[in-house]
Amino acid sequence: QVQLVESGGGLVQAGGSLRLSCAASGRTFSSYAMAWFRQAPGKEREFVARISWNGGSTYYADSVKGRFTISRDNAKSTMYLQMNSLKPEDTAVYYCAASSTYYGANYQFYGYWGQGTQVTVSS
Repeated sequence: QVQLVESGGGLVQAGGSLRLSCAASGRTFSSYAMAWFRQAPGKEREFVARISWNGGSTYYADSVKGRFTISRDNAKSTMYLQMNSLKPEDTAVYYCAASSTYYGANYQFYGYWGQGTQVTVSS
């Protein structure tokens, strides 16, 4: 099993930047594909970005492509989400997720989740 803890959320003005971190503990971090999801009030959980076991492959939702960058440091057992040019519609709770068997955009197939970190973008 792996335990995940997100950090780095906060309040930022539109156009600003934040960097989220997801620290993992437990089983070997490099065994897991990782992803970021977000959920705004009253909305379904939404895929944001994913990264493969070794970081060699990444994929982004169209809504964040060109503004967000996902990365990982397996030596530090940490995944990151650099968010630039933030918009009010990016406001949500952001969750990191891990799977040892799945590399995709469907949140239902990720078995491990962090507690979430709030990102609020003011206009």
